[in-house]
Amino acid sequence: MPARTLPEAAFARTVLGSGPGLALAHGAGSSVDGTYGPILEGLAAHHTVVGVDYPGSGDTPRSTTALSLDDLADQLVAAAVAEGLETFALSGYSLGGPVAIRAAARHPERVTALVLTATFPYRDNRLALATSIWARLAETDRDLLAEYLTMMAMGADALESMPDEQVRQAVGFTAASIVEGTPEHAELAPRADVRDDLAHVKAPTLVISTTQDWFTSTRLHHQLVDGIPGAELVEIRTGHLPMVERPEEWQRLITDFLAEHAS
Repeated sequence: MPARTLPEAAFARTVLGSGPGLALAHGAGSSVDGTYGPILEGLAAHHTVVGVDYPGSGDTPRSTTALSLDDLADQLVAAAVAEGLETFALSGYSLGGPVAIRAAARHPERVTALVLTATFPYRDNRLALATSIWARLAETDRDLLAEYLTMMAMGADALESMPDEQVRQAVGFTAASIVEGTPEHAELAPRADVRDDLAHVKAPTLVISTTQDWFTSTRLHHQLVDGIPGAELVEIRTGHLPMVERPEEWQRLITDFLAEHAS
């Protein structure tokens, strides 16, 4: 099958490191730095890392229309190719998981490996309810949204280990990091359905299951493994934020898998 024609790479992007390519798809309401910041240098020590910021995050202007999963996937691939990477691995976190899966299904000739963390093939009822609240609070009450996200995203081990002052600091940090495109990101999440793409993923795939996750359940993580041929599952004892709760372990899971499947 001939390669799909790619659009012009239009999203702001982060480029670091050298070596085999690794393209990063970040989570909703976040950015490349917000999702991967704590492990970016570690990833770049082994790879040429390219990540795009979705509309309304980083330096990419906010969209005036609803976001499209195909557009995000093609922009991710276009950015990697624009940086000289003909083939590359993909890492997708949360909403970035469906983005990476769609990219792997649409551009199989370019994708050498796929790592999916805290993500989903489609929205279940819990995720639909969670993102509905998220989207409405993003438009109306950012302070309450920060409390909601802190409650939902932190794993029980991490959250319950915090004294009251640290919880307040976490809420304040979350409030300050909410990106302008959050309403559009949160609106896309429940529309993102890649169940039909799973069987078309040809690259070696690792699913990292966040076992204390209230946004994306372990049930959804296992559905990814069941649907992608040959996919492997590993667990990490965190909530939805492995980059906060166990960054070194998360980085090691990614880099070890990519080293095992280096082309």
